[in-house]
Amino acid sequence: MVTEKIAPDAVRRFNPLENSNWDALLISRPDFSFFHSAAWLKVLTDGYGFVPQFFLVGDAVLPLIEVDSWLTGRKGIALPFTDECALLGVGADSFEKMFSAAVAFGKSRGWKSIELRGGRKMFGEEVPTSAAYYGHELELTIGENLLFEKMDGSVRRAVRKAEKDGVSVEILQSLDALKIFYDLQCLTRKRHGLPPQPWGFFMNIHRHILSQNLGMIAVANHAGKPIAASIYFFLGGRAIYKYGASDFAWQHLRGSNLAMWVAIKWLKANGAKTLDLGKTSLANEGLRRFKLNLGARERRVEYVKFDLRHDQFVVEADGVSGWHNKVFGMMPLWVSRLAGSLLYKHWA
Repeated sequence: MVTEKIAPDAVRRFNPLENSNWDALLISRPDFSFFHSAAWLKVLTDGYGFVPQFFLVGDAVLPLIEVDSWLTGRKGIALPFTDECALLGVGADSFEKMFSAAVAFGKSRGWKSIELRGGRKMFGEEVPTSAAYYGHELELTIGENLLFEKMDGSVRRAVRKAEKDGVSVEILQSLDALKIFYDLQCLTRKRHGLPPQPWGFFMNIHRHILSQNLGMIAVANHAGKPIAASIYFFLGGRAIYKYGASDFAWQHLRGSNLAMWVAIKWLKANGAKTLDLGKTSLANEGLRRFKLNLGARERRVEYVKFDLRHDQFVVEADGVSGWHNKVFGMMPLWVSRLAGSLLYKHWA
């Protein structure tokens, strides 16, 4: 993945952003995702000052980013704010070398832990999964009519209802469209008892992704009012559904369903072969069912976390629900936005 010659079994540490050819090299591999891309790394580094610390043996790559937080400490994550980030071209021998090198480097930097959001199969059965989720993916290479037919009848009826009731969907990449999404996102996060991501985070998404034609926003409107919106990223024929938001007062119009269907058709027409629908909490049966009803394949996404202070693998709670949901749900929107601006970095 780098141009200089190195010993085949040597472990190297590198920053992909220093290689202008990184994305071209990346999409030539079978195991890449958008989250490995330079665009996503720029969102993370520009927004929060995180530092990529990728490890390389031959052609195998262990992606890590150093997160430095005064609240939660310094740690290595593969990768922050991602649902899943696979190891690239890694076998048993290369993984052992890279993980050992990452542990040694992390200790030298004072990291509290290393968390891998991919690569669980590289560890033995005795190593516990730190957190687990459902993952779902849609195959977009089949015909549009077959894609629609494979969806559950409830989804097809919702799409037809939205169309009949006058909902329309635009595919946009502008900053104005992103602001529309963000207003809906703040409402959605409040409904779920979570503070929204900072506006500056989405500004970086626009700067490095949307404005570079690496992503788009599907906005559903009814009578001139935005009622739902979703954000998608894409690279090398692979797309990811990253964020979705809606105004619950208009839920009966099924704008989110139509936005998803229009986005699927747009992505397919623009060269996407797969659509990753992101991770779903094991406790969120409603969201899981929604994704399955789209005709998606289900898999299990497992994380592994190694505590560097005690040299042991650890298990963590999902953290999706708890007392904090009630607190954030009661906050006025402006307070919730302020909380997100102050806290979001620390939840990487």
